[in-house]
Formats: sequence, C-alpha cells, structure tokens
Amino acid sequence: MKDATVSARVEYDVKTEAEDILQKLGVPVSVVINSLYRQIIYRRGIPFSINIPAEPKTLDSMTKAEFDAKLQHSYDQSLKGEGRSFEDVFDDLERSLI
Repeated sequence: MKDATVSARVEYDVKTEAEDILQKLGVPVSVVINSLYRQIIYRRGIPFSINIPAEPKTLDSMTKAEFDAKLQHSYDQSLKGEGRSFEDVFDDLERSLI
C-alpha cells in the first residue's frame, strides 16, 4: 500500500525535461521514484555510479603524433568497414539533442 510521500526540490529545467521524457515513455514519476528506492534497497546503495567523467581530449591538448595516430586509426577502420556512416552518427547526435 502506498502511504508515504516524497518531497524534493529540484531545478525547474531538470524536472521539466525529465517529466517530458517520462510522459513520452508513458511512465509516471511515482513509478520511477518507487523503482529507484527499491533498487537502493536491493543493492544496498545507489544503483548507478556517481563520478566525474573524464574530459575528452581536444585538438588543442593533443600532440601532432597523437592527432596523426587518431586519424590513421580512423582511416584504418574505414578501410576495414568497421566505422559507422556519418549519416548514422549525425542521426544519433540529432536524437540526443531532442
């Protein structure tokens, strides 16, 4: 029986964006919160890692040799057919911005 209330203050933009996504998925916020709490209990901790991601290397921080090696690696991948088409990459990028 659901008989407790959870109240938390969050940033407006974060709340709005998350709720828009949940609405598109057809999942109520309460189901997500309840699932999170159950996972915390099950795992006896937070069910995902919380860390600061590594900064991606930029062209400015690479040596000429590192940059040349990256280009060569990408070129070798394309010759072997291991890479992805730029259309697929850009489609994924556009989806992540929506």
